[in-house]
Amino acid sequence: MVNGKNSAAGDYPPPTTHHSPHPLGRVLIIAGSDSGGGAGIQGDLKTVQALGGYAMTAITALTAQNTLRVSDIFPVPPTFIAEQIQMCLSDLGADAIKTGMLHSATVIETVVANLPQNIPLVVDPVMVAKGGSPLLESTALDALKSKLIPRASIITPNLPEAELLLGHAIREGGMEHAARELLGLGSGAVLLKGGHGSGDTLTDILVTKDGHVTTLTTPRIATRHTHGTGCALASAIATGLAQQLSLEDSVRRAHAYVQQAIVRAPGFGQGNGPLGH
Repeated sequence: MVNGKNSAAGDYPPPTTHHSPHPLGRVLIIAGSDSGGGAGIQGDLKTVQALGGYAMTAITALTAQNTLRVSDIFPVPPTFIAEQIQMCLSDLGADAIKTGMLHSATVIETVVANLPQNIPLVVDPVMVAKGGSPLLESTALDALKSKLIPRASIITPNLPEAELLLGHAIREGGMEHAARELLGLGSGAVLLKGGHGSGDTLTDILVTKDGHVTTLTTPRIATRHTHGTGCALASAIATGLAQQLSLEDSVRRAHAYVQQAIVRAPGFGQGNGPLGH
């Protein structure tokens, strides 16, 4: 069973005095900007605030996008990404860190070099935008697997991302096996999301290194307004960990939050519309 934050999130050491837990829950988000406001930094900020946390950001890239497509990406220099991270941590501190779009090997290496050892890390391995645009350079996959994921308390891949990480297709009914296989990359836990699967029921599977398995199922909601679900889920988990919830409780609350946000979607845009954060 998942009994507490330390055992559930990878046995990270207790926080130092500077980073002692804050009841509000301070979350540093390291990710790309979504000009359409549905995903990325914008969606993350809305999620953390909705759940009562305090969000800070280190922006890795600017994207020009809407609900239909990503038209351009403007990378932020790695030295400036590092400076954003250090400015936040040196003054405000953080109780959890969440990463999203890290588009190159250099950016991943920069982020890893600036990650504290004593703060839980939620890694959303963002690779492709909802509309199909690639958000991760092909040369960055090895760095993601070998450098960032082993530092993570939990990773939250969807099925296509999991298949890229594993290098093979995930067969029907094979999600738990795939999640256990993903644990071999070194994270403390894996939440494998089943939204890209088929059928009327959506299934997510949480597997931790201590062997505990949690299955979360919900009826599939018939809607095109799901832009930013992955970002919101990972940020919601990070907020829970920052607020001292156990990993399982953080995941359960995040799962329920995203389902409600889909139902509350405002209906904006002609493509994959944003959630009702």
